[in-house]
Amino acid sequence: MSAAIRLIRATRVFAIIFLSYMWQVSWARLWPKRYATRERWKKIHRRNARRMFKGFVRLRGVYIKLGQILSVMGTFLPREYTEELEGLQDDVPPARYHKIAKTFLQSFGKPPSAVFKTFEKDPIAAASLGQVHLATNAAGEKLAVKILYPNVATIIKVDLRVLGWAIRVYKQFVPVQQIERVHEQLADMLARETDLENEARMITRMAKNFEGDPDVLFPAVYPEWSSATVLTMTFMDGVKITKKQALAKLDLDPYAVATKLIKVFYKQLFIDRFFHADPHPGNFFVQRGPEGQPRIVVLDLGSATELRKNLADGMFDILSGLMQRKDDLVVKGIDEMGFIAPSGDRALLERTTRKYFEKLLNINITDFGKIDPKVAQQLADPDMKREELRELMKSIAYPEGWFYVERASVIMFGLQATLAPKLNGIQVGFPYVMQFMMEKQQQRMAPKPEPAKDTDEVFN
Repeated sequence: MSAAIRLIRATRVFAIIFLSYMWQVSWARLWPKRYATRERWKKIHRRNARRMFKGFVRLRGVYIKLGQILSVMGTFLPREYTEELEGLQDDVPPARYHKIAKTFLQSFGKPPSAVFKTFEKDPIAAASLGQVHLATNAAGEKLAVKILYPNVATIIKVDLRVLGWAIRVYKQFVPVQQIERVHEQLADMLARETDLENEARMITRMAKNFEGDPDVLFPAVYPEWSSATVLTMTFMDGVKITKKQALAKLDLDPYAVATKLIKVFYKQLFIDRFFHADPHPGNFFVQRGPEGQPRIVVLDLGSATELRKNLADGMFDILSGLMQRKDDLVVKGIDEMGFIAPSGDRALLERTTRKYFEKLLNINITDFGKIDPKVAQQLADPDMKREELRELMKSIAYPEGWFYVERASVIMFGLQATLAPKLNGIQVGFPYVMQFMMEKQQQRMAPKPEPAKDTDEVFN
């Protein structure tokens, strides 16, 4: 598919959805009692979400990745979109072998068959930007060879242009400040994930962080047969983390698996402050350890990222506020993280935060896989007027770096809820949170270095 045709097809998907909403808005203004109802809007959202799903499947590439992101980010889209786009979390149809072989040949001047003892033409996994093939080297070692699709950089450039246009249109209806950062950080994530030399570095870095834990495994990289578009690693065996029947055959308790996974994530986020930003189910395998304990195999680290200092500081204040029941600390943390827009109604946002903080302290959740509607209703605010809600949206900014934290957290806790619905992930991660808070407290209490004296003052 040429870039021009791809641009037209992508634009068509978004244009149809946009016109559908414009039509609905027009009818709602003429007959509000009939067309401005919540049920009517839900139908429109569902219909357009299905259009988006079908369009993204046809377009593949960046749109599969975008759909995966949107399916777990409830910040900006109605629930109907997240539900419909969940199907994009599964493996996508693979590309033909000759396309993959072309990428390998461009990197090394040889086809895979001339490099490896064996190379299976059918991939063992296919994703939005590339796929993985099983191979063996001369020593008989099993390898996983990850290869990007041809012309992926050109495709991404075209796709991001269309997405930029779509976000500008969307902002006219949902006035979230700095929503363009979603587009910027998606571009950044795609740049990382299409540089397999970067992924090799991320694997090495994270493996070092867990070298003292034998129950967290990472593949080893073969640099001689790796490049910006090809990554050759040791083949890591195991069962997909969400396959409960396969876990049962290994005599592994899903709750034990979920507990280990959450501990891994908390360590990454709060202790190492370097975390897996794409922790969807296909990126984790499980093995049975020698003493029957679950071992987590971590894969696909191209989008791994550091936790920004302002986000870490803000999280510290929010957690401190929750523990001490001080809503002013919670508001301070939200501000520190960058969620309060400079031009927004700060007083409105602070009032709303304090109101939800008070409700949050009184909520008891026992099943994290299924939130009781009564619990959700406690968080709702039926008294908030539409104009006030719109003003609140204008007051919320989208902090740089939050894209990765939000995405990783939502995917991770969704995965935990699938494996172990009644597991309290917050309680499991409490020791890591406490270690994080003690370290941050020590940093804040440490005496600041005195400013250097002026040279003339020293010698006078």
